[in-house]
Amino acid sequence: MNNLLNHGIVEVATLIPNEVKIANPKFNVDEMLRLLDNVIEENKLGKRQTRVVVYPELCVTGYTCHDLFNQHTLIKRAYDEMLRFAKLSNKEYSPLIFIGMPIRKDNQLFNCAVAIHKGEIIGVVPKTFIPNYSEFYEGRYFASSVNRVDDQIVIDGKTVPFTPNLLIEDTLTGAVVSAEVCEDVWVPIPPSKHHCLHGANIIVNLSASNETIGKSKYREDLIKMQSATSNCGYVYASASRGESTTDTVFSGHSLIADCGAIVGESKFLEDIEITYGEIDIENCENDRTKTTSFMTNVYKQKYERVCIETFAPVTDEFISNREISILPFVPHNIDERATEILKLQAAGLAGRLKKINCESVVIGISGGLDSTLALIVAVEAFNINGYDKKGIHAITMPCYGTTDRTLNNARRLMEILEVTSYEINIKDACEQHYKDIGYDKSKLDVTFENVQARERTQILMDVSNKIGSLVVGTGDLSELALGWCTYNGDQMSMYGVNASIPKTLVRGILESYAEHHEGLKDVLLDICDTPVSPELLPPNEDGTIKQKTEDKIGSYVVHDFILYYMLRHGFGPKKIFDLYVNAKIMHEKNIGVKEPVVDKQELLKNMDIFYNRFWTQQFKRSCMPDGVKVGSVSLSPRGDWRMASDACQGIWLDELKDLKEKYCK
Repeated sequence: MNNLLNHGIVEVATLIPNEVKIANPKFNVDEMLRLLDNVIEENKLGKRQTRVVVYPELCVTGYTCHDLFNQHTLIKRAYDEMLRFAKLSNKEYSPLIFIGMPIRKDNQLFNCAVAIHKGEIIGVVPKTFIPNYSEFYEGRYFASSVNRVDDQIVIDGKTVPFTPNLLIEDTLTGAVVSAEVCEDVWVPIPPSKHHCLHGANIIVNLSASNETIGKSKYREDLIKMQSATSNCGYVYASASRGESTTDTVFSGHSLIADCGAIVGESKFLEDIEITYGEIDIENCENDRTKTTSFMTNVYKQKYERVCIETFAPVTDEFISNREISILPFVPHNIDERATEILKLQAAGLAGRLKKINCESVVIGISGGLDSTLALIVAVEAFNINGYDKKGIHAITMPCYGTTDRTLNNARRLMEILEVTSYEINIKDACEQHYKDIGYDKSKLDVTFENVQARERTQILMDVSNKIGSLVVGTGDLSELALGWCTYNGDQMSMYGVNASIPKTLVRGILESYAEHHEGLKDVLLDICDTPVSPELLPPNEDGTIKQKTEDKIGSYVVHDFILYYMLRHGFGPKKIFDLYVNAKIMHEKNIGVKEPVVDKQELLKNMDIFYNRFWTQQFKRSCMPDGVKVGSVSLSPRGDWRMASDACQGIWLDELKDLKEKYCK
């Protein structure tokens, strides 16, 4: 696979003129050119890199010409205006263009999508499914593509493909574009399904869909699902309300979807003429190859392929206008999603307890984020099973690094939730162990820390044996990715409820839970506000936390961002770097920072930590306990992530090296 321009992110647009004159091709083409010039100007200035634009169905004539489509004068004028449009569109930085046209061929009239590039018509896609019901009378005028005589047509003296099975490949970006027309997407098996199985990764749809109550939501769901199930980008452009209002009203509904996510949309009465969106070609390819069932049982068809080369970019710098979250694991609708996640976690634990006939659990409570979420999950699981909450044995085990803040929060949490609580100070046990192994505890090194971690795990396991219980693990997905856990210490449990919850999402869930549980609100918000720390080293003189995790291993915001795009989408360091910089800048602007600046050297430092730790710590994940999967990313060696513990991270570090040479001079 060749390197994809702009990391495979292709910007597309729908162009829908607000003003349409029925059966006046010259006026309509003038309006189409006006919008196209706006797009080209944005490309020329380097503000955008729009490489595919789509107009509505029959935009040259207007969709509602009805019996006028049988008039030679209209068809001839439309043909002439199509050629004029093609000629005048031939400008530097002009994209691949799809326009809607009625075209006569083989003694029939076809409703077509015409592909234009660099002033040339390069292919014609006739509509396949012709609606002739309710308010639609297309069968009165148009023939289906299945009735065409051959797969070629001569336009302006040049022979070009005339087939619904047309693939147009942009060799610069990796975009492979196919078209369908309006009704084609509303049928049980749309032509685009076959297009995608034969290599298309962007589908364009030239439409004239009228508006009725509830139809816009159905249309949005349809396009999202079509994009999701085909792992493709989908660009849908519908006729504006400038169309005739005889019996029907058109909305100009534009939809741009990328693998099931709406990335651009304009709705009824918004009268937005240009709608932009970005489609990630690399993501489409990764999803298709990873989903091994995607290409099963393909009905092979004959396809015409046309290769083009769109314009070279104004700059070599990465350009993206798509707003992506700096916290990809944390959804915008966090309240709704947090409830769903908690239910999944609790259902997993409740099911495990039922299957092993166990009505008690043991959990270590530190007063930090992870153990707090695990305790809440246990309470919810016990509610599901109808167990007595006193069967939850919560144990806090203070030692050298424990601060009053975290200890008091642990105590308050256990008291409010009315679970069985223990407080076991492990200092004496650790002192004895240091003495037994001949260790100088003044060193404050990894041995000093891990003795405490393993002592805590030993207590949890032994109490579990004593009462015939199950130890609930508290470690989260981010810690598993970084190996930020003590082998055979907090790495070990009998069931890990947080195993697929990254650190940034743990905080989001707890903040949401706090807002809906008044009795827990104060303590939960204070826990969320406490610096993340294992508290294994003595605190500062004022009693505050000295050992802050992110000072040692870097930002969890950065790590979770890398984790999401590496595991979910298969992206490499260079692309993730550029995506993070863009996301960070947009985030800063959204919170009111006038001149956002990203410390790229600090970002690369964090990335270097992640890529080194992720590879070298696989051995801890290879023997991790069972745990419920709640999201699309998991590191379970039995499910989502299989990797040799001695795999080499060299090629990923090579990409980072290139970035360091560029930004760390």
